[in-house]
Amino acid sequence: MSFSWPWALLALLVIPLVFAIWWWARRRRKRGAIRVTSIALVRAAVPGRTRWRRRIPAALLVGGLAVLGVGAARPQVSVAVPTTSATIMLALDISGSMCSTDVHPNRITAAERATRNFISSQAGGPRVGLVAFAGTAGLLVPPTHDTQTLLRALDGLITGRGTAIGQAILTSLDAIAQADHAVAPTGARPGNGGGAGYADDAIVVLTDGANNEGVDPLTAARQAADRHVRVFTIGFGTTHPAPLVCDGSQFGGFGGFGGFGGGRNPLIADDAALKRIASTTGARFYRAQNAGQLQEALAVLPRNFTIIHKHLDIAAWLAGIGGLLIAAAVALSLWWNRRLPAPVHLQAAATKPAS
Repeated sequence: MSFSWPWALLALLVIPLVFAIWWWARRRRKRGAIRVTSIALVRAAVPGRTRWRRRIPAALLVGGLAVLGVGAARPQVSVAVPTTSATIMLALDISGSMCSTDVHPNRITAAERATRNFISSQAGGPRVGLVAFAGTAGLLVPPTHDTQTLLRALDGLITGRGTAIGQAILTSLDAIAQADHAVAPTGARPGNGGGAGYADDAIVVLTDGANNEGVDPLTAARQAADRHVRVFTIGFGTTHPAPLVCDGSQFGGFGGFGGFGGGRNPLIADDAALKRIASTTGARFYRAQNAGQLQEALAVLPRNFTIIHKHLDIAAWLAGIGGLLIAAAVALSLWWNRRLPAPVHLQAAATKPAS
């Protein structure tokens, strides 16, 4: 909690002042006490009150004054709220290896379902855009708040040959630049990006393989870092090869797999490269070996870049609470003392036996 007017906390000094006045008034009443000779008269004149009935109004009054004193300093609390100005670009791998059946029913179907759930969960939040990539990358949907348009774009994804992760990053960057003019497109010199912090925009690359076409992913990642755009990466699929099975609507005639150096298995994600991409841009890498882990990775992603903290002024709330506490103190005091027309302090004197 922070205070806009911290000097106003001096208003809390009124509490010890009230206690001092109460103590002084009580002492003064004792000096002017009326001496009576019968305890019975005292009991008849003063209504019975428990100790709690005397203390509760005082406690409420002190509490109300304390709350009002804090409220006078204009306290502010930091609250986490979702931002609608952020842009999330989802870059989906649709290479032939996404037909692998190590994830039921196959990788591309599981990825499509997880992406649909993610898009639906972001309704009313940040803008979302879609990029699909195989041997090249293409923009399916520019950043938008239209959930239905995004979901329709996922219908009929067709696999292709090759994996162009670097090109997918650059295509996503250009799409972000169209929606957020603070981010320079890939063909322009990046500005200062608003300082050392990261932009509200981010790219999420979901792939099950290694780059074998187009721009080097690390080169693309450095361009994203220069624009303060983070690139989160998700390595999808298991490390156990499985048959490739796609239905007719998903099969794009990808043929064989070529261009993988070093004897890499084209059905296994290059986790090391994906980690370097993420770390270069200040983002994170996630490993998802099944549909459940992919759903979980996508679910936690927005917490990294779509939540901002705003300062909320709660002075009005404290003023209302303090006023209610003081009103309750006055009401209880009047109610419990309603049989006593005026405050009279009686002091009983013991009678001496007649001599």
